[in-house]
Amino acid sequence: MSVKLPPLKILSIDDEYMIRRTIVAYLEDSGFTMLEAENGRLGLEVFRKEKPDLVLTDLQMPEMGGLEVLKNITKESPETPVVVISGAGGMNDVIEALRLGAWDYLTKPITDLAVLEHTVQKCLERARLIAENIAYRGELENANQALKKNLVILEEDQEAGRSVQLRLLPDPKILLGDFYFEYSVVPSLFLSGDCVDYFVIEPDIYGFYLADVSGHGASSAFITILLKSLVSKWLSQHQMGHDKTILQPAELLKKLSDEIYLSKLGKYLTMVYGVLDDREKTLVYSVGGHYPNPILLNNGKASFLSGKGFPVGIMKNIVYEQERLSLTAPCSLVCFSDGVMEILTEPNSDEKEKKLLALVEAQDPSIEYFNQIFSLQEKKARPDDLTCLLWRMPVSSS
Repeated sequence: MSVKLPPLKILSIDDEYMIRRTIVAYLEDSGFTMLEAENGRLGLEVFRKEKPDLVLTDLQMPEMGGLEVLKNITKESPETPVVVISGAGGMNDVIEALRLGAWDYLTKPITDLAVLEHTVQKCLERARLIAENIAYRGELENANQALKKNLVILEEDQEAGRSVQLRLLPDPKILLGDFYFEYSVVPSLFLSGDCVDYFVIEPDIYGFYLADVSGHGASSAFITILLKSLVSKWLSQHQMGHDKTILQPAELLKKLSDEIYLSKLGKYLTMVYGVLDDREKTLVYSVGGHYPNPILLNNGKASFLSGKGFPVGIMKNIVYEQERLSLTAPCSLVCFSDGVMEILTEPNSDEKEKKLLALVEAQDPSIEYFNQIFSLQEKKARPDDLTCLLWRMPVSSS
């Protein structure tokens, strides 16, 4: 006989009454027990008394701001998920919140509360998995002190960086309209300089990208966080009707390049960004110095997409090419980071490119297929990060 667990508790901290009440009412209807506070000081008092399972906090509030709330909660209860709701604070506050331990962030106004609920569910599930992992690791530590000694050598900054990176990745497999998306990211070190994402821009229009930051380690991983923040900013601006950059791959790469170059972080990245129109069955994309180019598989024939351009962030005012093509089902698109070229054994680039095309043609592409042929599940050192992003549009598409 199963035991019915009590509803999970969520604390909403926001000084804007109508926003707070809307969030509380919506999540109560979704089955959560809701707590609320009108400023950060009261929010901490409620948190310490009620011990909620998750906290939603605004950034800009009287008496105590959201960053101070975040500092206190992550210090007192690091296992409690905190989702930051960013209004006027901007990208710098978002990056600072992630650095301080925020599990995710949303941008005001929240036009679709289903997005909020999805974020809450995702963070709660991750917290559950982390708690189970901690409990399991504790059992192993009690049984094997040698394992405990090996675990403590992990650097705290690497742990934090890897945790942030994982939180920013999308669902490993998802259906968006007629397109099945999936990916795999295999870092050469603990932290990865590769980054992928796919998302809904508006009904029947989807964006996706694969980026490969120069170098490895913490500094490259930070650029992946910056990339995610910038793309999310343009996505939010479009959804509020202020900007169409997210629909224009060449313009997005140009703006992104200028932002990264002006940040003076000494890094650049290669990138493919594309926009899929599910109604028109078209792909619009731009390539920013990325190699190898994406591979299109159409009716069993694989070919590299055209397109070239400078790496993103290597200089100011770069003009990127924008390509457009019509899609006919069945078709697939496979994007690799350049780490794939390091593990192919062919003698030169031309032969390696031919090998990639043959591998894509050999079987209906899937992450499981590439994991198998490249042995990506094996825990071993690799010369470079290796990432694969793909989508499929099957023949049954309407």
